[in-house]
Amino acid sequence: FFMNAGGYVTGSQLKRLGEYYAKAIHDKYGDDFDVLFGPAYKGIPLSVVTAIAYSELYGKEIRYCSDRKEEKDHGADKGSFTTSGKSMEETVPKVRGAANVEIVGLMVSLNRMEVGKGGVKCALEEVKDLYGFETNAIVTMAEVVEYLYNKEINGEVIIDDTLKAAIDAYYEQYGTK
Repeated sequence: FFMNAGGYVTGSQLKRLGEYYAKAIHDKYGDDFDVLFGPAYKGIPLSVVTAIAYSELYGKEIRYCSDRKEEKDHGADKGSFTTSGKSMEETVPKVRGAANVEIVGLMVSLNRMEVGKGGVKCALEEVKDLYGFETNAIVTMAEVVEYLYNKEINGEVIIDDTLKAAIDAYYEQYGTK
């Protein structure tokens, strides 16, 4: 499954997503952190709207930072803090190497509940084991399926019996046990 965060394109959609992230971060990690990191490119607006929402919901000013995919060769922040943002294998060492930081945790919008590279645990559990920080998601794929199953939105059932059967078959093969 691919969750396309690039599908959030309006101000109200991004505002709501930022609120979901802020609430999930607050519930899972509390307020003992200073900076939100959003990997380039799609993670940048997510970190911005989450920082705004955090301020509005909890009265705490949180900074945000990001990386860039290409190396910058001019200006005050010239340097090679670059990564594709596509994998934790690239992002975590870059973040830790850029400054003396403690990574409190990772929050993603959707836990797809698929086995990771090791073939046993979900990808979020693998990240937790490999890097030693907590990993969480706003929602799980099971919660999404449960919510949308036989639910009509704008006159259309989103997940009908046929699609539900296909999702169940997929998770039987690729899902975490």
